[in-house]
Amino acid sequence: MLKVAFSDIYKYNLPEGHRFPMMKYELLPQQLLYEGTLNDENFFHPLKLSDDQILLTHTESYLNKLKSLTLSTKEVRKIGFPVTTNLIERGRYISHGTYECALFAIKHGVSMNIAGGTHHAYSDHGEGFCVLNDMAIATQLLLKAGEVSKVLFIDLDVHQGNGNAFIFRDNPAVFTFSMHGAKNYPVRKETSDLDLGVPDRIEDQSYLSLLRQHLSPLIDRVQPDIIFYQAGVDILDTDKLGRLSVTQKGCKERDEMVLGLAKRHTIPIVIVMGGGYSEKISDIIDAHANTFRTAQSIFF
Repeated sequence: MLKVAFSDIYKYNLPEGHRFPMMKYELLPQQLLYEGTLNDENFFHPLKLSDDQILLTHTESYLNKLKSLTLSTKEVRKIGFPVTTNLIERGRYISHGTYECALFAIKHGVSMNIAGGTHHAYSDHGEGFCVLNDMAIATQLLLKAGEVSKVLFIDLDVHQGNGNAFIFRDNPAVFTFSMHGAKNYPVRKETSDLDLGVPDRIEDQSYLSLLRQHLSPLIDRVQPDIIFYQAGVDILDTDKLGRLSVTQKGCKERDEMVLGLAKRHTIPIVIVMGGGYSEKISDIIDAHANTFRTAQSIFF
């Protein structure tokens, strides 16, 4: 059975002007239940991340600033929206949800988090709407527990996974692969183990061909024990921030490629949702829902 992390705390209400990016966390589960892709048994409510678990990835100084709400104005601005106790609590549940998804994936082949993919969070600061780095936290917990010895990040969000690249820059147990808009945020890129920067307005055929060219050989070379897949849908031609020209069909084919390879190689895969900023919320929901539909089709 496909196990999906979701909690009501995911549906965080930001102040007016910041709410749109959060709407999908309420609407996506509703859509998946309505159409029958998932039922109530698929969902699990994650536990809350402890301070000690956070400190495997983030610095004590940064955690203390979060807990005491003493981030500077500049630090808050870099994150991109107001930082509150509830927002930090939300991050604790989402991050532990990604870790629990990894444990489910090891047992069942795949697991998914309705949220997650906060790949812009560094060890000592947040940025780009990311406060705690759920993929990094989950990875550190798996490595510490001896659950895995080699991890592959496949990050196909339109924005480079700069936080992931920096956190694991000297860790041979983690291979970071990011395929992203070459001229998009962040302006100053970090160095992943493999970076593929794509041009603005790239279309389905060129995008998928480039991914196909690199992905299978990469899996053969890295031979990971688990994959974390950042399945951002901000690559869509309708996205306000992405600047690419990938269609809904192309985005779904991307998911089919990644999940199909994981299935054929019998590598557990954890899927987190990442970004999506299309003008119509229905475009975001349908693209994310396609990822869940694809996981059900391929694995179950």
